[in-house]
Amino acid sequence: MNSKNKETNIIRVLLVDDEQGYLNVLSNRMARRSIQATKAFSGTEAIQILRKNDFDVVVLDLKMEDMDGIEVLKVIKRMVPELPVIILTGHGSQTAAEEGISFGAFDYLSKPCELSELLEKIREAYQHQPNSDS
Repeated sequence: MNSKNKETNIIRVLLVDDEQGYLNVLSNRMARRSIQATKAFSGTEAIQILRKNDFDVVVLDLKMEDMDGIEVLKVIKRMVPELPVIILTGHGSQTAAEEGISFGAFDYLSKPCELSELLEKIREAYQHQPNSDS
């Protein structure tokens, strides 16, 4: 894919969470709001998808079975340093979320969060990016 989709206002989001039902509902709700969501059900899958596709924002769960979200964040930041990552933590683990910020996450939200709050954070991260053709 070429440069950003700002002209079409479609935001490409990679959703990473091992809760499949949650991701399916979330991606369907995002699709109705001009957000193109790609689902990854594990950290490993997210990294494989990221190697082949361009995204504007990543929404990353901290607690997953195969890889810790912080480890996934570190890999993402090595692969695409400018890509904003929003961490979702459903375990009241503010310390881990703050650790994510220290490793380059854009921001974090606690699960469950309102869809409107998540969408606002995604748009904020999208607007925050430098304008580059990457």
